[in-house]
Amino acid sequence: MGEFFESIPAVRYEGPKSQNPFAFKFYNRDEVVAGKPMKEHLKFAMAWWHTLCAGGTDMFGSETMDKNFGAAPGTMEHARAKADAGFELMEKLGIEYFCFHDLDLAPEGATLQETQRRLDEIGDYILGKMERYPVKCLWGTANLFGHPRYMNGAASCDSPEIFCYTAAQVKRTLDLTVKLGGSAYVFWGGREGYDTLLNTDMKLEQDNIARLFHMAVDYGRSIGFQGDFLIEPKPKEPMKHQYDFDAATAIGFLRQYGLEGDFKLNLEANHATLAGHTFQHELRTAAINGMLGSIDANEGDMLLGWDTDEFPCDGYAATLCMYEILKSGGLRGGLNFDAKTRRASNTPEDLFHGFILGMDTFALGLRKAAALIEDGRLDEFVQKRYAGYTEGIGKKIVSGQTDLRELAALAQGLEGFRPAPGEREYLEGILNQVLFSGE
Repeated sequence: MGEFFESIPAVRYEGPKSQNPFAFKFYNRDEVVAGKPMKEHLKFAMAWWHTLCAGGTDMFGSETMDKNFGAAPGTMEHARAKADAGFELMEKLGIEYFCFHDLDLAPEGATLQETQRRLDEIGDYILGKMERYPVKCLWGTANLFGHPRYMNGAASCDSPEIFCYTAAQVKRTLDLTVKLGGSAYVFWGGREGYDTLLNTDMKLEQDNIARLFHMAVDYGRSIGFQGDFLIEPKPKEPMKHQYDFDAATAIGFLRQYGLEGDFKLNLEANHATLAGHTFQHELRTAAINGMLGSIDANEGDMLLGWDTDEFPCDGYAATLCMYEILKSGGLRGGLNFDAKTRRASNTPEDLFHGFILGMDTFALGLRKAAALIEDGRLDEFVQKRYAGYTEGIGKKIVSGQTDLRELAALAQGLEGFRPAPGEREYLEGILNQVLFSGE
């Protein structure tokens, strides 16, 4: 195998004072934080699509990056070259997981049979590389949004024929995920939604999505897949309104259709902000419902109205993210860098800088989240704030041992009662104190 990143050394931890552009400042993989090595908290994954496929296009411009890796695009030689480059990148960065769409790995053929043959071929090739490198598959998914056949959706399409094609693609991608040892399978409803209700049977479309999910679970379990199925919520883009709008919507959908036993959520930071939420909100919503599975680690630009998929650099947001994860007991899955460099950051060096930035940001977030929990003042404040529900009438409310009559009688004479202050500014000061001290 040729070396695609010959000018870039293996990236090592050198500490926060290092000025080496190819060194980690905060990510020390074997450092123990909150009882486990960093690498166990932070199961970083390379997204095959952005890292090895995305060429820097946007709605206003063509490619600015060379992702050919010395081979002609659209060929199986190119598919193998991308795999070679990906494993080299993961080895140099110490990344132990990857995620993929089926059509990231191999180009689509003229027929379904040819596409499936190509996937079998590249699957064997990648499996061979996994035997030589300490790299695992975090999850797989099918690209059910890119081809013109999916212009009206995949499982939600108005055409039974497209539903059949969708099922075939999901089946083969599940086969490939199991073959590569993936621990989860993701559904992102890229076009599972609508642009106008004037031409949409919403109930039929949502029913059909659930039917596909049940079929996928039945088939996956039949071939030995024991991992989680995941929904990745997103409110819009490319459809105006997508059925997996946010964590709460996706959880309600899963429970409505009896899928909550097999599914959890893969949450993305940039999708949370598109839905008008913080990432912390989405994580907390999933965690308190027992639905926190895996995350896509990126961030968006709050001044732009679309999904920019930037490498995370906001230590404040990463701290709050890791705070939620640690408080919930940790992730079942991992942290997939569904992120890409900007159009003008178009060299291999820029790509490595993006990963170093993202890995350092989450390592810093992990350290600070652990320190925030150890500090204890936030937990203490919340416990005191709701202490009234641990005794007296509050305890009766929580335990279901009262009713409206009793509560209405107790309310007599409570005019003028005011709750305790929220003290948000004090708590944000604690967060800043922990975040900006000690490093």
